[in-house]
Amino acid sequence: MKKVILESVITCPECGHQKEEVMPTDYCQFFYDCEACGTVLRPKEGDCCVYCSYGTVKCPPIQEGKCCS
Repeated sequence: MKKVILESVITCPECGHQKEEVMPTDYCQFFYDCEACGTVLRPKEGDCCVYCSYGTVKCPPIQEGKCCS
């Protein structure tokens, strides 16, 4: 069984600010507030969460090959 990575670095597409975050394992995160510029990030079309869109690592359900809802 593959080990799930829980840390991901989110990069704001507006200002480039990066921050390492611990991803939730029991839900998808649909919104993320950039602490540098205040932009509210939302998933890109086709992605389930902000980590899949802007993170260095996909969310835990996707890593496990499951449907993310």
